[in-house]
Amino acid sequence: MIYTVTLNPSIDYIVEVKDLRLGDLNRMKRDLKLPGGKGINVSRVLNQLEVQNKAIGFLGGFTGRYIEEWLRKESISSDFVFVSDDTRINIKLKHGEETEINGAGPVIRDTEADALLQKLTALNGNDVVILSGSVPPSVGGDFYDRLISVCKQRGAEFVIDTTGSALKKALPHQPLLVKPNHHELAELFGVTIQTKEEIITYGRKLLEAGAKHVLVSMAGEGALFITEHGVYHANAPKGTVKNSVGAGDSMIAGFVGTLSLTGDLMEAFRAGVASGSATAFSDDLANREFIEKLRPLIDISEV
Repeated sequence: MIYTVTLNPSIDYIVEVKDLRLGDLNRMKRDLKLPGGKGINVSRVLNQLEVQNKAIGFLGGFTGRYIEEWLRKESISSDFVFVSDDTRINIKLKHGEETEINGAGPVIRDTEADALLQKLTALNGNDVVILSGSVPPSVGGDFYDRLISVCKQRGAEFVIDTTGSALKKALPHQPLLVKPNHHELAELFGVTIQTKEEIITYGRKLLEAGAKHVLVSMAGEGALFITEHGVYHANAPKGTVKNSVGAGDSMIAGFVGTLSLTGDLMEAFRAGVASGSATAFSDDLANREFIEKLRPLIDISEV
């Protein structure tokens, strides 16, 4: 079983206006409400790939019930801890360019945090836990450490998709996969990266620090997959980018889902790039039909 963990989910309220006039009345050209949160995105794409998974984390209030109902309609299994405060709403304001206004999220009580840790005690060695996104300040900066500790105790693999110190602290525990983009990789090491060779150099440092596999997304330049056995490049298929939200989450879903089904790292890499690209070219997250259409267009070569 694959478990996705979203500690600070949201409703993403996407609003499009033709010309934004500050301090004046603006009318929407189009709006859309979607369940948000990196782990939830992963679960939705895994569901498209017909990979069994369960979404867990914290939900609260009428906004939390909206997300739970959406997942239920998509036949996605979930087991969230319901908290006292409301799940946040993030506004994505499109007006030629995109402006984001993100909510702070609910305060998580100690009993609520403990309840989520308790859910992971049912893990076993066949499970993979995907830890994605930011950590609510109220649970403490070490909460990913506590989640990882439970995974290790139960013999489960884990994937971590976050940045900064939380990622660095997770590396010695040997995550199955880490997936920074090239900007996040540079920021992690406090450097400027300008070439593919430099990406490979710093990607290998993540392997040396403990990661089992490293996937670095490079937008239109495709992606690099770095393992102890070699370095591989996949092209990015051509298309019109409509959606920057969730492409990285979709890449993780394609990779981990396909690896769980086939055990084939190269096919997992191919599916990851196809899934990320399909989301980038869609208004919402990728659907299975689009992923399968793009999959044969992904060429992989050893660097």
